[in-house]
Amino acid sequence: QVQLVESGGGLVQPGESLRLSCTASGFTFSRCSMRWHRQAPGKERELVARITTGGITYYADSVKGRFTISRDNAENTVYLQMNSLKPEDTAVYYCNAFSAAPWMNSWGKGTLVTVSS
Repeated sequence: QVQLVESGGGLVQPGESLRLSCTASGFTFSRCSMRWHRQAPGKERELVARITTGGITYYADSVKGRFTISRDNAENTVYLQMNSLKPEDTAVYYCNAFSAAPWMNSWGKGTLVTVSS
């Protein structure tokens, strides 16, 4: 059974850092593109960052230069290092595993990040 379990969320002040983790099981992690999405209250879910099987990364403009996505295939884990956090980063952050062949598009349950003074 495919499982994605996020951790590392919490309440921080503006300018501080957090590292989110997503541990995967039930599928071949190394063969999947891994993504972090977020959904702020009253807003649509948006892609924050993704990392391909080959380690190529993409970031939304709003987080470029502040967030870093990485993966550890030996640990079946993807990370999101978030620095210089802003109140507008407040959201539930979701881990997503995607593969086109064979098709798979699985989601974790999310972890809440709150940035507030």
